[in-house]
Amino acid sequence: MADDFMIDTDDLQRRMDGAMASLRSEFGSLRTGRASASMLEPVMVDAYGSPTPINQVGTVNVPEPRMVTVNVWDKGLVGKVEKAIRESGLGINPQLNGTIIMLPIPELNEERRRELTKVAAQYAESARIAIRNVRRDGMDQIKKAKADGMSEDDQKLWEDEVQEMTDAQIKAVDQALETKQAEIMQV
Repeated sequence: MADDFMIDTDDLQRRMDGAMASLRSEFGSLRTGRASASMLEPVMVDAYGSPTPINQVGTVNVPEPRMVTVNVWDKGLVGKVEKAIRESGLGINPQLNGTIIMLPIPELNEERRRELTKVAAQYAESARIAIRNVRRDGMDQIKKAKADGMSEDDQKLWEDEVQEMTDAQIKAVDQALETKQAEIMQV
């Protein structure tokens, strides 16, 4: 009878993994005082009449720990790319060198580091909420199966499995947050 009521744990796991992937992406966009190509991912350039990710109008490189360069392929877009970076809120002042835009990464002060750790904590809490929402969906599936005739033993087994998945994902979020906060606070 247990086989009659299958809870799609693969779907739940995939959705929880998606929340973690989103968290890693958000963490990648946080400036830590070190150059990273991923810090430019949220920057959109008005190219050819539509918003375009910066990595689709040029090559983003990290030639040294405190420098990011963008080699813009179309000379006509250099000004638009520079403007997009300047207005992105990253706090970086681009320097032009032909079609190459150099982005020196300034040292972060203590106050800014603390602000960034708070932002990282907000991102982590959003990921925890997303994971708990997936858990709630799984528990709702189990309750529905119980109403359709699932035994209490099977219900308990499924609930335990969903809870274990949730606990593992929340632990991974907490570890990722600790790592990111340590990285941000490192001088």
